Amino acid sequence: MTETADSPNPPSLSQSTATSLVDTDLPGRLDRLPWGRFHTLIVVALGITWLLDGLEVTLAGAVAGALKSSPTLALANAQVGLAGSAYIAGAVLGALGFGWLTDRLGRRRLFFITLLLYVAATAATGLSWSFASFVVFRFLTGAGIGGEYTAINSTIQEFTPARVRGWTDLVINGTFWAGAALGAAGSLVLLDPGVLPPDWGWRVCFFIGAALGLGVLFMRMWVPESPRWLILRGRTREAEAIVEGIERSLRERGQTIADAPVSRLQLRTRHATPLREVWHTLVHTYRRRSLVGLTLMIAQAFCYNAIFFTYALVLTDFYDVPAANVGWYLLPFAAGNVLGPIVLGHGFDVFGRRVMISATYAISGVLLALSGWAFAQGWLSTVTQTLAWSVIFFFASAAASSAYLTVSENFPLEIRALAIAVFYAIGTLLGGVAGPALFGWLIDTQRRADVSIGYLIGAGLMVVAAAVAARWGIAAERRSLESVAAPLSLRSTRRDSR
Repeated sequence: MTETADSPNPPSLSQSTATSLVDTDLPGRLDRLPWGRFHTLIVVALGITWLLDGLEVTLAGAVAGALKSSPTLALANAQVGLAGSAYIAGAVLGALGFGWLTDRLGRRRLFFITLLLYVAATAATGLSWSFASFVVFRFLTGAGIGGEYTAINSTIQEFTPARVRGWTDLVINGTFWAGAALGAAGSLVLLDPGVLPPDWGWRVCFFIGAALGLGVLFMRMWVPESPRWLILRGRTREAEAIVEGIERSLRERGQTIADAPVSRLQLRTRHATPLREVWHTLVHTYRRRSLVGLTLMIAQAFCYNAIFFTYALVLTDFYDVPAANVGWYLLPFAAGNVLGPIVLGHGFDVFGRRVMISATYAISGVLLALSGWAFAQGWLSTVTQTLAWSVIFFFASAAASSAYLTVSENFPLEIRALAIAVFYAIGTLLGGVAGPALFGWLIDTQRRADVSIGYLIGAGLMVVAAAVAARWGIAAERRSLESVAAPLSLRSTRRDSR
């Protein structure tokens, strides 16, 4: 029988890999938990990844001038661009490779490996002695960050109670811009020739990320493995001990755990999911969800990367802002991006995913088109241009974060990390690489009307994504991950009457 798209209980293609049956209520018990100190610590210890990425991306742009004037590196403009491409390439390949390993080897093991790689690579970047070494270290830094996305997003999703999963995920993703603000502020101080020698300011900038990463490394020591991943491997005693420990810690702090009945799942254990089954799940079983996820990721990647990577060029070329002062304009821009998910995030759990995703994408698209038209007419000043970007990305930040939320909760447990990696990689390659290249070429024309065409393209992609989400988006709010996308190993589910 031909399998229909978005089947709620798709059959497995690899039943031969199953070794036994596990009957468990652990996912339901995790979803009914009240928010507690454990969840806050999980968010801080794992969600810091987005802050580190924002820091890295911002520093790379902020230190470009210092890299060109460095007596050791003396990079040309083309070499600075190649280094940025190396970071993106590393992030894409790291996401794919580590995403595959995360589903096979476990969430906990991989978020240590990827963080260690990031810390070592970004510290080594600050010690670069040539263009070749700088490019290699930037590639490895990107690989660590890309791998972090898959490992930590899947872990956070699998620990967060269903009723607040949307807001939590959006706020975490929004911390990218807290890192961007930190990078901008740090660069303004460290690149000041009166603070450090000319060839040391940019080096110390990269050491910031390494120092933060080391601190996070110790914070993650107590983070347990995902119980959902453990039960799939038949390690039920470990999973049970983790959930019981969380419940006990909440009760000891005076919090009440609801005694409502939860669903029990019967799963066939497995140790790996063949790539052919991954392909079948993404392309056939959940093809509509794949279309939605891909559309959202490409639209936000194009819109964000095109504007973020070229905003400095717009300020310097069209508003005559000195390059040394560009960082000041990033701060209000970053503030709007941080506040968007915090203010709008609860709506994704209250009003629903489909409504909020389509609304944030549509609003940011329309506002981007209007600001592009105003830019072409020459009506904006440096203040109003920055204000326009801040308002647009107040909505666009929530929209972009919801793309990651969508691809991480709409696919089964067995392939969750790899699904995040696949959509991140495709979105970054198609939107994240093409966007900055197109905008750079349009800015080089020195004509406002041409640059506004780029804004209209980004706006159009956001509006199309809004329409796709409104038509085919999944209502995942306040639902368990297993009810949103049944595990490939699921044999049966029933309500626990206790």
